[in-house]
Amino acid sequence: MGESSLLQFSKHAHDWALVIMTLVYITRLIWFFRWKGGKERQPSTNKSGPAAVTRRKGILYSWGIIGMPWTMESARKKLFLYAQFVTFHLGVVASIFIAFTLSLAPAVVEKPWAIALLRVVIGAAFAVGVMRIIRRITSPVMRAISSPDDHFSLWLLTVWFFFAFLAVPNSTANGEWHMITFFLLTAFFLIYVPFSKISHYLYYPFTRFWFGKSMGYRGVYPLKRGPKPDYLKV
Repeated sequence: MGESSLLQFSKHAHDWALVIMTLVYITRLIWFFRWKGGKERQPSTNKSGPAAVTRRKGILYSWGIIGMPWTMESARKKLFLYAQFVTFHLGVVASIFIAFTLSLAPAVVEKPWAIALLRVVIGAAFAVGVMRIIRRITSPVMRAISSPDDHFSLWLLTVWFFFAFLAVPNSTANGEWHMITFFLLTAFFLIYVPFSKISHYLYYPFTRFWFGKSMGYRGVYPLKRGPKPDYLKV
């Protein structure tokens, strides 16, 4: 039995959604680059500091710091939350991958090992999404700082993971509803993202570039661990 016209439509709805997302991003970047970065108000200290500290190395260090949890105090002290962060974002990558692969080159993910791997990653991301929802609802601090967009984005991604998990085998033996829902959610997700807090990743390369450049200029980045002061040696 062939695919229904609704399933065929939904499989390519996210292609148009991607075009819309790209146009919005281009518009936002044009607006973003209208503003010039501020000039440094202090003399450069990277020449008098360690030789390993330069603007270029500061930029590279700033870009890569997200993958170095040992350099961030918040990640060092809460490794479980950092692991959740990594798992959640790997789930996003895997779900976007299958959305386009299942519609354009389904044979790529038809191998049993690929199906198993994708289901493990996406299933783990779904579990993390549920844990984040519970934390955002039960934690007084998280409730206080959460906006409606925070809640909607998190719920949207978690539900999307659920249907991505069901869609991975690319099977319509038990009906098409899960495939149709996944593809339509993907299209909605791509259109909604540029207007939501999820779009923060668009600015990451630029904000970290300027921050790393400034910290390299000041002789701070890359961070260097020195000996502990005497009052910490106990």
